[in-house]
Amino acid sequence: MNVIIANKYRDALADLDIDIIKSLEGEYTVDEIVDTFKNFFFQRMILDITALKGYKDIKTLQKLSLSLDMDRLILLLDGSPEVTNPEYLSDLISMRIYNFTMNVEGVSYLYNNPNSYRDVAQYHQLDTYHDSGTAVVQQIYHDSGTATIIGIKDVTANAGATTLTYIMKKQLERNYDVVALELDKHEFMYFGDKDMHSIPAGELGNTIAKYNNCDVILVDVNDSPSAESLIKEMIYLIEPSKVKLNKLLSKNPHSLDKYRGKKLILNQSLLSNRDVLDFEYETNTKTYYSLPPLYDQENGNPALDAFLVKLGFIKQDNDSDEKKKGLFGLFH
Repeated sequence: MNVIIANKYRDALADLDIDIIKSLEGEYTVDEIVDTFKNFFFQRMILDITALKGYKDIKTLQKLSLSLDMDRLILLLDGSPEVTNPEYLSDLISMRIYNFTMNVEGVSYLYNNPNSYRDVAQYHQLDTYHDSGTAVVQQIYHDSGTATIIGIKDVTANAGATTLTYIMKKQLERNYDVVALELDKHEFMYFGDKDMHSIPAGELGNTIAKYNNCDVILVDVNDSPSAESLIKEMIYLIEPSKVKLNKLLSKNPHSLDKYRGKKLILNQSLLSNRDVLDFEYETNTKTYYSLPPLYDQENGNPALDAFLVKLGFIKQDNDSDEKKKGLFGLFH
């Protein structure tokens, strides 16, 4: 399922404990790599940067980023001054190359825990450091009064966005000030929660401004396309049952194409890791997370914790004196 392009670090990369479908060794131009893999399905491409001719010129990486999906790329840097200077790293992030490291241990980590922009945003601001070679951001708190806004949307019909919004709110409000919004429907009334509000989609902007001093605003966007333009952090839910998927794809075989590179969540999923890989292969997508069925009356959902941490929230004891606000980042 994965491809490796290696040169200087070929021996170290050969020891990675991952499935390899194709590997190349030596030095290659961008055109040679693109021609080889542009129509080749793979889960991850692990690229030893020394295998890329002219890699010290950032324009070489820019050319690569225009032709291949950078969300699938893990870039192993060589530690040279040209490649590790803040400007180079910032330019990588501008190209959506978020998964870069300077050792094979970092490759293994990023394979299982891929970065999003928020994980490497500190590099984009040229305020960086390295932790064992893996791209890591420090914990930062800016008391700006700006809420973290997360939109939740069903891709397959009735994939559980409304219930997941409720369960996420219950989980997060242990440590955060949270409000939830529902657009153009009135299903929130059945939860009996005073901090869950049903509003017309046209009022979303004003309502966000009203609650902007909260830590987190969760938005069940339903079918409002305009809402997605106001929300930078969107998660998209698929219930991976044969009936739901076939109904979706029968209407449009390319229905999932627009979600590539986005946070696609398998919700109410009982798929094994092997099944998830098969799902990704068959649908030519990459999932962000697989969530099992969650009980909405449970006081605390341990299965949800890992997902919230992956989104960037900090789990802490309820009796902590320090209130952590809505931060995103890579914490470990």
